Amino acid sequence: MDKNMFVFTGVIIKEPEGFSSLCLEVDVASQGETIEEAKNNLLEAVTLYLESAIESNLVILRPVPEDENPVKVRPNDVVETFKMNIDFEVKVYA
Repeated sequence: MDKNMFVFTGVIIKEPEGFSSLCLEVDVASQGETIEEAKNNLLEAVTLYLESAIESNLVILRPVPEDENPVKVRPNDVVETFKMNIDFEVKVYA
């Protein structure tokens, strides 16, 4: 595995109107009118969160609480579970 690669789990959930998406390892969510839009919006949101968390020295991993995990709480609404491979360069300055 590439040392600059983060691998997280994404979940797409069917909502009354459209789809929501959630990254289970960092508790970041997004949405979209289609599955693909929800997935792409989640990838962007997670990438922005990671960049901000690293720059601000915040906790990176903050998993979704088990009692809020849609895979367990709303399994009939889960449309897709997928791996998100996020590759970006971390630069260190002195």
